[in-house]
Parts: sequence; C-alpha cells; structure tokens
Amino acid sequence: MTASDKLDTTERRELNNSEFGLPQQRAFPMPDAVHVRAAEAYFRYAPDTEKAELARNILLKAEQFGVTINSPIILEWAKK
Repeated sequence: MTASDKLDTTERRELNNSEFGLPQQRAFPMPDAVHVRAAEAYFRYAPDTEKAELARNILLKAEQFGVTINSPIILEWAKK
C-alpha cells in the first residue's frame, strides 16, 4: 500500500486497534501520515462525545509521523 492509497477492507481489518483515532469503534484509521491528515480533515464529523479522545489520538499519531496539526478546533478538544 502506498501512503496515498485508500485502505481497502482487508488492509483496514489488518490494522491494530491502536492505529485508529477511535479504537473502540475502529474509526478514523491512522496507519501513516496521509491518514493522520485525513483524520484531521474529517474530525468535524466525529460525534461530540468522542471528539476529545479523537483529538488526543490525532495529536499522538501526528507526532509519531511528523505531521503538524494546526487546527485550533482539534487543539482545543485535546485539552478537554
């Protein structure tokens, strides 16, 4: 899989729960930098009850992959 490819069903199934922004739901996969940026872009679609966890996980994965997150909304939710 190249970094720009969309995950297919098999690839997604093979990911560990820890590679998801919301591990319990296996939502917002972030196995690489491209998907961290995608999670940032789709953050607004997450339920409000899950946004704090998702924001923190996006920031953790961003650090791991060298991605800079500038979204003030994600930064604010990560503090909650």
